[in-house]
Amino acid sequence: QERLEEFGGGLAQAGGSLRLTCMTSSRTFPVMGWFRQGPGPEREFVAAITWPGGDTYFHDSVKGRSRISRENAKNVVFLEMNNLKPEDTDVYYCAAQENWRGHEYVYQSAYYASWGQGTQVSVSP
Repeated sequence: QERLEEFGGGLAQAGGSLRLTCMTSSRTFPVMGWFRQGPGPEREFVAAITWPGGDTYFHDSVKGRSRISRENAKNVVFLEMNNLKPEDTDVYYCAAQENWRGHEYVYQSAYYASWGQGTQVSVSP
């Protein structure tokens, strides 16, 4: 497991924007994802990006108003969320997959071996 660290959470008003940052160790992972705690026992998928292809994936709830990107030279991944909604309030986690398994697996938290500690995002109405 690698150590991941998230930055950028905080308070925002509905309709506003936030950018979350995830810093990894010196290693580049084939898949980097963002999850949020959600109401259930499993963390909820938000977005993911692959390397080297740069394919991106989004949950329907954030699609069209979010962008995920990475700077491989710096081992940094960003999640930009726009038009924030109160239902976006949650703890957001950065995660990394050790190996590429296939497109269908990027949505599943069980296939991510490394996680950050989480950063709180709170959106007021």
